[in-house]
Amino acid sequence: MDLHTAGHRRGVAAAPHHAAATAGRLVFAEGGNALEAMIAMAASIAAVYPHMNHVGGDGFWLVRERSGRVRAFMGAGPAGALARIELYRQHGFDEIPARGPLAALTVPGAIGAWMLAAEAAAAAGGRLPLSVLLGPAIAQARGGYVVTRSQAGLSEEKVSELEGVAGFAPTFLVDGKPPRAGTTLRQTRLADTLDHLAHAGLDDFYRGDVGREVAADLEAIGSPVTRDDLVA
Repeated sequence: MDLHTAGHRRGVAAAPHHAAATAGRLVFAEGGNALEAMIAMAASIAAVYPHMNHVGGDGFWLVRERSGRVRAFMGAGPAGALARIELYRQHGFDEIPARGPLAALTVPGAIGAWMLAAEAAAAAGGRLPLSVLLGPAIAQARGGYVVTRSQAGLSEEKVSELEGVAGFAPTFLVDGKPPRAGTTLRQTRLADTLDHLAHAGLDDFYRGDVGREVAADLEAIGSPVTRDDLVA
């Protein structure tokens, strides 16, 4: 795997994609701290390296404070209230399926981890607004990103499992086929979502307009995660 780093006099940012590392460096240049840089890089990863982590997934952070204390932010959402054994048996499953609506049974915790990181960043003196932290990812998602070999290979490997998942094909396939490395893709809806969160606050993902839309989409496809689960 290629390693990507970007340095600044305030610190060094490292990420599995050079654009994400650059987003972290820009935060340092604006006077931000390491936690703020990581929020920017986490958002950027969703925009340019979407096969590895996204806003619908989870997030786990290890943070070493100046004192040497290590803290963990556990961004793993709980199972939805409707995710019960009876539900799966009613649909003919003896175990949770790997794909499809019934596989989407937990509240996405990635942005919840960003919220914890933002609180910790503020406690450590961070003052940058979300518009600055999410700005690089918004631009990358809207302007387009270049598909990596990693994304191209994984898309080819998983396309038969994912092509029928709502929203996947128009976002991550080209004419119904996996994109080749070097292809430019855009995630305009992600850009709009991040732009909204930058102004409304990250909590909106669970309890605001974004949360309502997420809950409606999940209900439409038959996921056991409800609006109440997101709010809680």
